[in-house]
Amino acid sequence: MGKTVLMQGNEACVEGALAAGMRFYAGYPITPSTEIAETASVRLPMVGGRFIQMEDELSSMAAVIGASVAGVKAMTATSGPGFSLKQENIGYASLAEVPCVIVDVQRSGPSTGLPTSPSQADVMQARWGTHGDHPVIAISPSSVRETYDLAIRCFNLAEKYRTPVIFLMDEMVGHLREGIELPDESEIEIISRKMPESMDGDRPYKVKEGEYVPAIPPFGSGMRYNITGLIHDDTGFPTNSNEEADKLCRRLLEKIEKNVDDIITYEEKYLDDADTAVICYGGTTRSVMEAIEKLRSEGVRVGMFRPITIWPFPEKQIKELSKKVKRILVVEHNYGQLVREVERCADEACKIDFLGRINGTVIPPTEVYDAVKEEA
Repeated sequence: MGKTVLMQGNEACVEGALAAGMRFYAGYPITPSTEIAETASVRLPMVGGRFIQMEDELSSMAAVIGASVAGVKAMTATSGPGFSLKQENIGYASLAEVPCVIVDVQRSGPSTGLPTSPSQADVMQARWGTHGDHPVIAISPSSVRETYDLAIRCFNLAEKYRTPVIFLMDEMVGHLREGIELPDESEIEIISRKMPESMDGDRPYKVKEGEYVPAIPPFGSGMRYNITGLIHDDTGFPTNSNEEADKLCRRLLEKIEKNVDDIITYEEKYLDDADTAVICYGGTTRSVMEAIEKLRSEGVRVGMFRPITIWPFPEKQIKELSKKVKRILVVEHNYGQLVREVERCADEACKIDFLGRINGTVIPPTEVYDAVKEEA
């Protein structure tokens, strides 16, 4: 059994990352993620790690890529404006297959917006922020303890699939304080990137038939290879071959698509008898659950579906859910982003409604209650 502590969501993010083996952090402070940088700056030296504050978000992402290429588990954290600046290098990490974790503690926007106010408006940016067809894994926590656990999962997925993973937090969870019980180290599953069987040869991006994730050694460890943001062959060197381009791009996408059952996680509550399902994620979950508990005490048959993995989107689960219920209400702190994905995947016979907020305040349980009750 681990110890019980009072901890903020942003602090839990760092502690989970450290438990996963994170030993390098590069970032630039920005509200409401600043406590992540502050905590990392104190904690990393205690475990033999390195913290560096870079001159901006672009260089922060570049430093994280460099550390990961050298074989170190690395992370950065930011909020909306900084997340925008990191996008080019996130694309580079996707193509070069560099495992790393990018934390985005979402705040109200656009531009510099309302720096200390809650929002969930970076959902589509997490999926499409960097250009070109590229793989994406994005995960959203709803509590302090879950932030700790999912920070570990972010690193495990990044290492397992050799891809950037976006930890899509929000101000509500980042600045929430809760008393939580941390797990004992023996209870934590840690995954590290696969190493090649031999350092002989010069084709680190080559995979066996039916496999999708290459075993790339740390740069400078013995195998000679090139790293580039250009389309490349198995040696890592740029190529103009259309055949090689198709092979590489398809493999990058398929290493995620072929493993969705391993990557996608979600939470369901009270859906066995529900006529209405409320879909929510992240910090919005608390208002939704309080409203649902009250509604069910009044005999309203309502349940909750919460995607924990936002990308890849749980299409199969939403499709099945939409065939069981008459109505789905999507609640999120934006003008309507995840609801578009729900509409795309849901059965035509299921009614889809939306409840959102973009003024920098939290959606209260009463609004969720009223939105469900008006058609119950």
